[in-house]
Amino acid sequence: MKINATVPRMTTPIEEKVYQKLKVRTGMVTVSDGKSKPQSVRLHLSMEILRLQKEVPLDQNSAKSLHSKERMVQIRRQAEGGLGLSIKGGAEHKLPILISRIYKDQAADRTGELFVGDAIVKVNGEYITACPHDDAVNILRNAGDIVVLTVKHYKAATPFLQKQLHKDLNSDSTPSKDFDMEADWKSSEGSDDHSSTHSKSDENTRWVDIVTLPLMMAYVTRYIFGTDKLRPNSFEVRGLNGVSTGIIHCDDSAILSQWLKYITDNIVSLTHLQMKLYNRNFNQSDRIEYMGWVNESILTNKHPWQSYKPRFLTLKGTDLLLFDTPPLNIGDWSKCSVVYKVYQTMFRVVKESENVDERQHCFLIQTSGQESRYLSVETRQELLRIENAWQCSVCTAVMKLGSTTFTVNSNGKTWGLTLDWNLGFTLHEVDSKTPVWQYKFSQLRGSSDDANSKMKLHFQDNDLKVIETKELECPNLQSLLFCMHAFLTAKVASVDPAFLSSIVP
Repeated sequence: MKINATVPRMTTPIEEKVYQKLKVRTGMVTVSDGKSKPQSVRLHLSMEILRLQKEVPLDQNSAKSLHSKERMVQIRRQAEGGLGLSIKGGAEHKLPILISRIYKDQAADRTGELFVGDAIVKVNGEYITACPHDDAVNILRNAGDIVVLTVKHYKAATPFLQKQLHKDLNSDSTPSKDFDMEADWKSSEGSDDHSSTHSKSDENTRWVDIVTLPLMMAYVTRYIFGTDKLRPNSFEVRGLNGVSTGIIHCDDSAILSQWLKYITDNIVSLTHLQMKLYNRNFNQSDRIEYMGWVNESILTNKHPWQSYKPRFLTLKGTDLLLFDTPPLNIGDWSKCSVVYKVYQTMFRVVKESENVDERQHCFLIQTSGQESRYLSVETRQELLRIENAWQCSVCTAVMKLGSTTFTVNSNGKTWGLTLDWNLGFTLHEVDSKTPVWQYKFSQLRGSSDDANSKMKLHFQDNDLKVIETKELECPNLQSLLFCMHAFLTAKVASVDPAFLSSIVP
């Protein structure tokens, strides 16, 4: 019976959206440590783990042990084709539930870990060894979109399963499940015919993991570590736990692009899922808008930047945080040593003509009183994700802040200049708060400053339509300018109803 029914979801809506994007792929590549000659390995990308595997020979005892060992395999059901496998057997035949066919390029086949002759012991942790055939079919049909099978390979079962499959494929009639399975099973157990879905060489070898790298909050890089130099047709994946794949070499740029996309898509989706799970513990105004790896270089005018350090960047509530290692629990969020308020910080994408070295997709983080931070990411798409998240964070931060006041001088007297989300600009007496003048943000037509302490604000009067210029002096001018830019950015962003609805609970 082929398992291909549409089933109710058992994953959460958040997890379901993520898992729909995840890729499962295998392929041959070469890998090296960057110095020695590359060695051929198999790259196995599952939903949450990247494995580098090598083929090793098995002695007779090891082969028997491998076939008798239980394995856990995760499958994501496809909209068409379901799990992509057929089963036979059941308690009424005094047989286990056996995988009798695996459909090419469908879900089971893409795992690379399921074979004809595997007996299904558990479905999502629940035993089905005592189930009749039809009950097993129903359990698999209703197991959800992400299904974890515990299987055990029975080498002796493969010949009679292949024999029956051959009959079914060459018959005009509907494949039958009513043949004498028990008799064929007993016959096969005593047979010397060891044919299976594997070749003879496959029966005497197996793929062994040499590197196992969890993809959650991992990152992919094409650069030689710590530099601005790209590796030709090669890349490296670094994991949260410090594990590295080594340098993975591809035959051509097309294969390289495919692997980069598949692996990056899985990492981004899983990191996004972790971000959503974290946000369940935070208030709406403190939620995480972005988290991911960047590479940072220290800003200096003395020499070109050549040294880069991985940093984990997050935008959370009103804060931009830079970690050396990603936060693994809620408590870690309070231990970050580099924290900026987004409404006091400028984010600027660096134009290609302004790049100081061969690193691409760069941006600057600038805040008052501190050195600018020059950072880069691997792709244009990642840079756009950060830029969009920054707009959301600024809007959330400004709306949460509400208003802020700066001490300024005008006409030889000290005043307070308040930026207010609802009222706009207000110049008032410091003590009494009595307004001297007030303009909405929409009335601002321009500004200029001397990069020191003096600035001019040009407002348009709503009634007379004339431009009025206000000259001010502020000892903390850069901080005022950054905050003013944040309020204006948030006001512009909030005009878009779709954007506003995305940040309002």
